[in-house]
Amino acid sequence: MSVPKHLAEAAARLKEASFRIDEARQGPVTCENQKVWLEALTDYCMALSEVQSYNNESVHEKLHELAGRAGIKPFPGSGSAHT
Repeated sequence: MSVPKHLAEAAARLKEASFRIDEARQGPVTCENQKVWLEALTDYCMALSEVQSYNNESVHEKLHELAGRAGIKPFPGSGSAHT
C-alpha cells in the first residue's frame, strides 16, 4: 500500500478516536466511561504516531526524488566512516 493511502487511513483513525474522546468527556464520570476515554486516548496516540511516521516517510521520499532530479549524490550510509 502506498504511503499516502497509509497516511489517509491513519488520519481517519485519528479523527475517529478524537470523536470518541469527545464523546467520553461528555459522559458521566464512571469507571466504565474512564475506560472508554482511556482506550480512545490510546487509539488516538497510536494513530498520531502513525501519521507522524508516514509524514516523515513521505518527506524523506520527496527529498530523495528532488535530490535525484538535482543530480545530488546521496550521502554515505550510516555505517560508513567519514574522513
